Amino acid sequence: MLENMSFRLPVRLSAARSRRTGVAALSVAVLASLVLAGCGGSDKESTDEGTDPQSTENGSKLAAVWPLTGLPSDGSTPDHPVIIVKVDNSRASDPQYGLGSADLVVEEMVEGGYTRLAVAFYSKLPKKAGPVRSARASDIGIVTPTHAALVASGAAPVTKRRLSKAGVNFYEEGVVGTYRDASEHDALHSVFIDLPKFAKSIKDKAYVPGPYLPWGQEAEFTGSQPATKINVRFSAQTTTIFKYDGKHYLNTDTYARSGDQFKADSVLVLRTREGDAGYRDPAGNPVPETLFFGKGELMLFHDGQLVRGTWEKARRDSPLVLSTAAGPLTVPAGHVWIELLPRNSDGGKITFKK
Repeated sequence: MLENMSFRLPVRLSAARSRRTGVAALSVAVLASLVLAGCGGSDKESTDEGTDPQSTENGSKLAAVWPLTGLPSDGSTPDHPVIIVKVDNSRASDPQYGLGSADLVVEEMVEGGYTRLAVAFYSKLPKKAGPVRSARASDIGIVTPTHAALVASGAAPVTKRRLSKAGVNFYEEGVVGTYRDASEHDALHSVFIDLPKFAKSIKDKAYVPGPYLPWGQEAEFTGSQPATKINVRFSAQTTTIFKYDGKHYLNTDTYARSGDQFKADSVLVLRTREGDAGYRDPAGNPVPETLFFGKGELMLFHDGQLVRGTWEKARRDSPLVLSTAAGPLTVPAGHVWIELLPRNSDGGKITFKK
């Protein structure tokens, strides 16, 4: 049966696509030195965007594993930084390009009850990614831990100021590699980017980040209960559905182009606070801001199993620290889809089927 999960912890396929518009052990030693406090978290927003380098990063040479997946690398260091592309996630984005080459995907809430994807590329760079859409202040907490280049179609003036203050390397439509292709999309959703071409233009910005998550071994993961179908409800307009096929969690209502889908080895749901970005979109909708720092509850889905715990992120640019009641929690190396899901009080809900 579908089980509704409520916590008490302190702390871009035809039939399926209609729902969105219808009702529509490497980093552990470092991270373990951070003390995980209680998981209540204050609702007061910090004004400190944070720009300090992280102790987990060396900035120049790639380690034995890829920082965004924890998977073994060949030791060759990319001559470009991590590149995070903001990709539309509404029906108008169909088809999305590039997701199958991504290392990591983060889904975040935007205005009107919809979501947008922050798609991170490092080990592979597709020649076409998008549709590229605008940035949000929520991206600061996603981007700064990696010193990534953030690519978007644009941003509101207040958001550009926030990104600049936080030290984000922000690139918008018009930079090398961006182009328009309206053969499958309307004008608003026709911005794409050729990432190899873009990467060559920003070689001087290359930086090797530390581990994005506390990566661990498969044998370290012990699930507490079965979970093979996940419904992540952001709003009445947007529910993201995953089904475990025995190897990957597939987004069954994806807009990704056929054969270009992101195959998640794990789904990490982080319950987050939601603030007000301070402006409205052209339709008059207030623009929310995901406050991706502080503390909260988590659900980690892997190998058809679920583990509950808590997360902590001292600042927007800090690494994530994960734990359970038993101690530090690691994520099995692989491709992870992260859901920044508003808390129950802010409208987010998650259910799963055994």
